[in-house]
Amino acid sequence: MSKIIAIANQKGGVGKTTTAINLSACISQMGKKVLLIDIDPQGNASSGLGIDRENVEYSVYDILLEDVEAKKTILKTYIPTLDIIPATSDLVGAQVELVNEMGREYKLKSALEYLKLDYDYIFIDSPPTLGILTVNALTAADSVLIPIQCEFYALEGVTDLINTIELVRKNLNPSLDVQGVLLTMFDSRTNLSADVVKEVVKYFKEKTYKTMIPRNVRLSEAPSHGKAIEDYDSQSIGARSYKEFAKEFLSTE
Repeated sequence: MSKIIAIANQKGGVGKTTTAINLSACISQMGKKVLLIDIDPQGNASSGLGIDRENVEYSVYDILLEDVEAKKTILKTYIPTLDIIPATSDLVGAQVELVNEMGREYKLKSALEYLKLDYDYIFIDSPPTLGILTVNALTAADSVLIPIQCEFYALEGVTDLINTIELVRKNLNPSLDVQGVLLTMFDSRTNLSADVVKEVVKYFKEKTYKTMIPRNVRLSEAPSHGKAIEDYDSQSIGARSYKEFAKEFLSTE
């Protein structure tokens, strides 16, 4: 039976998709069977793993709005133990189209019931908003992983995310939990990064992962080559950091 983790933060540019791609890849390369679901209309998790979004027959849109069976939308990635349900440009209009759908918050959850036995972990890359797509991810998930960048105003908006998690827990998914908080874009040379770490630890306490992801040019380059960082540059500090994070993630399960 798989565990479903939504990776969410309504702020853009915090390393959410980078984390979705590289955590999924690292864990799959450690021998686990992993499914990554791209529910972000930008579709960066899909293209970041080499998926040609223009030539996809079915996507997560078809699960949410066309009642297509989830198994039909799954694509293989270049990593044998990592599959993906991609996002295409169709997803841009999904938030509006879902408004009149019955049980719209449960669309993804219902679809994933038939996949739970096929994977050890299912990760959902959520969009940088708190709309119906993110609510679908949170309703389907067992827990939420929150990436937070080590920059000024890092915690700005996190309260809104926590409030949304509480509302989903109260009304849609009582068992939803915060899996943990991952600090990204850490720069050991600056006082700002150190200050942000202190603030995040103060706020989230033991939910804050010890591993931090540093700023790394190679991490930024990898998606344009359709590869996870481990396969693009295994010697980079970004690759080493995500491998270490994957180990910590699994050890806290």
